[in-house]
Amino acid sequence: MSDYVMLQGKFKYILFRNEENFYTVAKFHDEIENDTLTITGYFSSIDEEVSYALKGTYLDHPKYGLQFACLEAKKIAPKDEESYIHYFSGGNFRYIGKKTAKRIVETLGLDCIAKIKEDKSCLDLVPSLTLKQKNSIIENLQQEEEGFEKLIPLLSIAGIGHANLLSIHRFYGKEAFNQVMENPYRLVEDIQGIGFKMADKIGQYLNIDKKDERRIYAYILSLVDKMTMNSGNSFVSYEELLANFMNLSHLDETIFSSVLNQILFRGSLIQEENRIYPLAQYEAEVGIANALSQFPVGSLEDYDKQRLEKEIHALQKELGIIYDETQIQAIHHFFQEDFVILTGGPGTGKTTLVRSFVHLFKRLYPAKVVACCAPTGRAAKHLSEVCDVKATTIHSLLQWNLEANLFQKNEEDPIQADLLIIDEFSMVDQWLFYHILLACGLVKKICVIGDEDQLPSVAPGSLLRDLIVSKQFGYRQLTHIYRQKEGSEVIQLALAIRQESLDLTKFHQDVQFEECAIHEIRPKIQAVIQVALEKGLTLEDIQVIAPMYHGTAGIDALNMSLQDLFNPAKENKKEVQQGLRLFREGDKVMQLKNQPDDDVYNGDIGFIEEIQIDDPKHPEQALIFVLFGDHVVEYSHQNLDKLSLAYCISIHKSQGSEYPMVIVPICAQHRIMLRKRLLYTAVTRSSKYLYIFGSREEFERGSYLEEKNVRKTTLVQRLTQQNSFLW
Repeated sequence: MSDYVMLQGKFKYILFRNEENFYTVAKFHDEIENDTLTITGYFSSIDEEVSYALKGTYLDHPKYGLQFACLEAKKIAPKDEESYIHYFSGGNFRYIGKKTAKRIVETLGLDCIAKIKEDKSCLDLVPSLTLKQKNSIIENLQQEEEGFEKLIPLLSIAGIGHANLLSIHRFYGKEAFNQVMENPYRLVEDIQGIGFKMADKIGQYLNIDKKDERRIYAYILSLVDKMTMNSGNSFVSYEELLANFMNLSHLDETIFSSVLNQILFRGSLIQEENRIYPLAQYEAEVGIANALSQFPVGSLEDYDKQRLEKEIHALQKELGIIYDETQIQAIHHFFQEDFVILTGGPGTGKTTLVRSFVHLFKRLYPAKVVACCAPTGRAAKHLSEVCDVKATTIHSLLQWNLEANLFQKNEEDPIQADLLIIDEFSMVDQWLFYHILLACGLVKKICVIGDEDQLPSVAPGSLLRDLIVSKQFGYRQLTHIYRQKEGSEVIQLALAIRQESLDLTKFHQDVQFEECAIHEIRPKIQAVIQVALEKGLTLEDIQVIAPMYHGTAGIDALNMSLQDLFNPAKENKKEVQQGLRLFREGDKVMQLKNQPDDDVYNGDIGFIEEIQIDDPKHPEQALIFVLFGDHVVEYSHQNLDKLSLAYCISIHKSQGSEYPMVIVPICAQHRIMLRKRLLYTAVTRSSKYLYIFGSREEFERGSYLEEKNVRKTTLVQRLTQQNSFLW
């Protein structure tokens, strides 16, 4: 052992590397001797930003001279001071930048958190620390319990954000640091929002072997999740999983089988025949089938059919409408069935029927409670207007706890309603519907409304399709088109896409299709919006929706050009840059993630009312105030990633919303995305006027293309099997 030499420092750059056997020659700066020398050895990877401790011997190479042959290399944790500076300036502590954070650590030392918790007046010792900054530090540290500060190095080791650190601490308690250091890969299974790559950074820092079963365990779990999310299937086949594992990991089948058996034994994945399910998807499928086979637990009292007829006639007079025979049948069907599915495209009268369901239900059951919900805030607002009942988002109805990722409404604390109506049901995934059903112990009738030709949910499953195909529930499909006035060409175009009878030459009024080269799309979109604004429409009435983010006519490029046109920079307009994104007072923005505490949800669109920048030298401390409808939400650097510009949004994000005027760019760059369901969804976002710019050929081609892969689930089998088990 005495022959070995120890070095400590950082790699500067690689001179030579063999990717097959990882033999590497690199320049290394020895921090102890303050010297640079050549290192040789076998390294699976080298991080030039991390300090290493190397063990090896000096060799005198006949051609290259003195070299250090490394036999063992270990990463050294970033300096504690660096981690603590990162912690204080990372965005959680409002008004604290890197320079201020450095002053705090230099003044109070590496036990600064303990000192502040013991005596907050020690902050008075830090030069130039303002009252706002002191209060920010004190308020945040008061929320943290003993043991949390040990996790702080994970900020610089793995880039784990403060919110995830809190989740880790909440889950493991005082032993959080020890648990993570003992097995960082447990984070993949235990902590929502931490994936394999993040956990693996800690694993590499701890020098955990790439073939370690803990690492492979987490990798297989994450691989199954990734495959199901990408495909929309609720399971993967054993053969697909094995092939992907071997192709990506370069490990053999023996270790795969061994670790997979451990995962299956622990129940983290579930296997049926050759199908392997993520636990959440398996529980959702089984749970939905079980819950619906027993639904409802308690039934409504029988209603008087003659009285229903009288109330229908009275309602028609009050609303000034006449229901046709199909609509009358749908109303009777609604009252006869416990679980009702109503589908139809635009203009087929879904809105009229939903309103009649609610009005008539209240008249026949005046003492009963009606609850209405939808996946997005905009869809919930529309449902409220239609039904004259306050509608909420599904997450709000279930009282979702963002930090714990749990729903407060469940079997023990159910939804207090007798009738539950869920709109835009095509967007609802299996896992979410399972949790809705868990909270429906008191609900006696459920009515789901959707359009089966729209895009399915983002998460795995094809829920609306499966419920219909199972033929276990009351189902009514509306096909007759009633709306023949303003916007009727939009409806006709949607119908033509559904029926695969598209002829774009027929549309000249509500639908305008202008063929143009890709470089002409942006100026033409700008011009048509300018005209619309001059005619009295607002930016809230107008929505550009595109298939993809990248490309000349992609979402990112369109947002930048439209921002410059409709909200240009001015001296009196404050703005904040975050990475490539620029936010300016007056900008149209979209919420990207659910934020229930602020009553703002994924897909909600608002406008930036004000940007506060107290210190121009620290724009990261700016506060942004966004008006969503009738309430304002505050954003800081910490949660600014939940906002994006919304002059142009994705077709997927637009689902569940409807706008008076919709503009869609279509080009060959988007070809991979252009399929029947996507184009149908885009067209049906418009309630009055639709403008399409770009390639007629690509639009026509895409409108006839079905999805590449029909989503695979086993929910239909479970629903039919459950029914066959009943007496």
